[in-house]
Amino acid sequence: MNTDNRVYNFSAGPSTLPVPVLEKAAKEMLNYRGSGMSVMEMSHRSKDFLNIIEKTEQDLRELMSIPDSYKVLFLQGGGTLQFSMIPINLFRKYKKADYVITGSWAKKAAKEASKYGEVNIVASSEDKMFSYIPEISKDMLSEDSDYLYITYNNTIYGTRYTELPEAKAPLVADISSMILSEEIDITKFGLVFAGAQKNIGPAGLTIVIIREDLIGFAPEDTPIMLDYKTHSENSSLYNTPPCYSIYMAGLTLEWIKSQGGVKAIQEMNEEKAALLYKAIDESDLFKCPVEKKDRSIMNVVFVTGDPELDKKFIEGAKQEGLVNLGGHRTVGGMRASIYNAMPIEGVKALISYMKKFEQNNKR
Repeated sequence: MNTDNRVYNFSAGPSTLPVPVLEKAAKEMLNYRGSGMSVMEMSHRSKDFLNIIEKTEQDLRELMSIPDSYKVLFLQGGGTLQFSMIPINLFRKYKKADYVITGSWAKKAAKEASKYGEVNIVASSEDKMFSYIPEISKDMLSEDSDYLYITYNNTIYGTRYTELPEAKAPLVADISSMILSEEIDITKFGLVFAGAQKNIGPAGLTIVIIREDLIGFAPEDTPIMLDYKTHSENSSLYNTPPCYSIYMAGLTLEWIKSQGGVKAIQEMNEEKAALLYKAIDESDLFKCPVEKKDRSIMNVVFVTGDPELDKKFIEGAKQEGLVNLGGHRTVGGMRASIYNAMPIEGVKALISYMKKFEQNNKR
């Protein structure tokens, strides 16, 4: 366990946050920069909060190189609400979209979209328990599709895209569990979205980055809060936004900048992931079921092959200050989510425990 009694939290989300961010938030909890109040108590129309939300957007644009032709929206409802908002707003010509199914979240997104139009399942990796990313060629895609939908990184199954599919239609991506963890070219996408509770801050905030020419096509009977135009025209302030989550996101973005930006963060993440995968691959006890070329650098899944031994490993890890290592309830095994805020010391501590556990549980 860390000397300051903080555990290493490998939760998939809500997940660990950078200690300097938590310390700064704690310092400003009762009196935000001379305002005499907490951000939690602050009017979203106040000058102090307007400065917070504007700087948060500015820093995100800088870190992700987001062009002026894209809108940044700070919304609520999590990624799940985006499963509905996307087809409502983007089914504008053909009422049809292509979906690539690489895990549970993509399946749920496709199911929701099918309520509003036709969903074409281009490819799926369910035949091998979502342990790989299917290769997508242009001839697999519809000629009459309003968009192509992918889940960039699969939190549950530990896979990620290393090459993006090319399509005539706008590319839409759920980037919830990888946003700001590696450099991406935002101009390759029509829309991306991310729940904040993995790499950006606490739960409650959902970020949508959308190309301006895709806004304004929701049906007339669309509920006002489900229309991207509502939020775009009102700078995400049509109603009270998740103020404190936006503030925390802003602090996290400042921390990422202090680390050298996304490029530097990516190098750290790749180093952490390489260490952990090396330990798994060299082990006689642990195995990673994911194809090597498609392995996530954010969510590392592994198993012993014995569910009871997996449980023993997870329980023992808690005694070492290594928590939330259980795999998703639908798949079992172990999962180490090593998001941006997970220090390399946490990964090394996990590897040390894995070696000790293997030594004590030789078959």
